[in-house]
Amino acid sequence: MAEALVLQSDFGMSDGAVSAMYGVAHSINPEIRIFDLTHDIPPFQIWEASYRLIQTVPYWKEQTVFVSVVDPGVGSNRKSVVARTHTNQFIITPDNGTLTHLVQGNLLADARLLDDTIHRLPVMGESYTFHGRDIYAYTGARLSSRTITYSDIGPLIDLESLILLNREPARQQDERLEGIIEIFDVRFGNVWTNIPSTFIRHIGLEIGCSVQVEVVHDGNIVFSDELTWGHSFANVELGKGLVYVNSMDHLALALNQDSFAERYQVGIGNAWQVRIQKSRGEK
Repeated sequence: MAEALVLQSDFGMSDGAVSAMYGVAHSINPEIRIFDLTHDIPPFQIWEASYRLIQTVPYWKEQTVFVSVVDPGVGSNRKSVVARTHTNQFIITPDNGTLTHLVQGNLLADARLLDDTIHRLPVMGESYTFHGRDIYAYTGARLSSRTITYSDIGPLIDLESLILLNREPARQQDERLEGIIEIFDVRFGNVWTNIPSTFIRHIGLEIGCSVQVEVVHDGNIVFSDELTWGHSFANVELGKGLVYVNSMDHLALALNQDSFAERYQVGIGNAWQVRIQKSRGEK
């Protein structure tokens, strides 16, 4: 039986791109089990592709093969790689920053350069714009079906040679916690930061207390208010805001049954900073 093959892309589902990747995989092994991580990554947003991998990969069994294709440099001289985690999952992707969160989270054991002169669909023709179908889905299906092994992919490369995105770390400044907006909980509009829950002990928060929260974009304060520190959305009234620990064990901002991201028109990345500290009235 083939191991699970999990696909991620920015292709969307409005045309035949994802189905073509399925077709290539099934041509390798009609019994292959294919799952979708997401195909709703915003076009060209490598940062979000990187985050969705660390959100997902650790929860799949060993030998699962992931194919992640958010590839604005398709057809250029950018490299392709296959990375292996410490728990033996595999990620096939362009070397364009997609592995950033996995690298910085110390989840990767090693990586190999994907030799796409060998590992490519035999009938790919003259096109250089659909490597998701012609190289990544093809190689992912063969690796998942054990037609090839990880060592067949190509030579080992130094993890330090992988291209990484510029990602500002969270930090503590006295009794203030500082970080960035990493991503949205898209469906509900919650705002996830990169501030780890382990930082909470530094400012002594207790459930129900008030915290002062600022969101700053390129040096301009776009949100400043006191929010409740809570376990979950039920700790505040409808429409009210809170700070909580999300499913990734990082601090997040939310409105109970409303979208924080939409109401305050915030974005993600290093330009969007979050500052959290205990309110002055709290002891």
